[in-house]
Amino acid sequence: MHAFDRDGFALLPDILSGEACARLAAQVTPAAGGSGGTRALLSTPWCAELARMLRRHRALAPYIPAGHVAVQCTYFEKTAARNWLVPFHQDLSIPVAARVDDPALRGWSRKEEVQFVQAPPAVLAQMLTVRLHLDDCGSDDGPLRVLAGSHRQGVIDDAGAAALRATRDALACTAARGSALVLRPLLLHASSKSRGDSRRRVLHLVFGPPALPHGLDWHCAL
Repeated sequence: MHAFDRDGFALLPDILSGEACARLAAQVTPAAGGSGGTRALLSTPWCAELARMLRRHRALAPYIPAGHVAVQCTYFEKTAARNWLVPFHQDLSIPVAARVDDPALRGWSRKEEVQFVQAPPAVLAQMLTVRLHLDDCGSDDGPLRVLAGSHRQGVIDDAGAAALRATRDALACTAARGSALVLRPLLLHASSKSRGDSRRRVLHLVFGPPALPHGLDWHCAL
């Protein structure tokens, strides 16, 4: 855990079997209109069971704090037909039940009929992401690239992110099928376009504290 606290990410092999990856992949399809994924999965029975299994998993237990709840699951599918790049960023928005008028809250938006807001820094520091790889993800498949240790700087503005990128190399998180990339949402991360013909399918689950400040409630919490 010392390395995870320092770097903000860890790659854990063999979290899922090949058969389990195939079963999960059969449950999800990309959103309509050429989109590469969907955020509206956590309320489905199969995804709820997956979230419960991950919290019980021996390899993941040291990373997911006791009492944390699953609050979001996003599916990404990157192929030759659905291909994109994402610049370096932090994951700052969380799905909540309703908008709350509070001067401490900002960055409101609606995505797939769900209300999102930029989480307070104290909440972001507690959150954890588990990215399950349903396919092998090599260097040509648009793997996530991270700036190790950047999560320890808190919320970073554009100038701060540029300064960090100038002083350290990004690490490509290639991963085998069935592995999990565990990371802090505040870790600066990016991904390039895939350069091959393979499929890169990922289930991106987010875990957070059960209670939120400022009168906020999670949109869904399991």
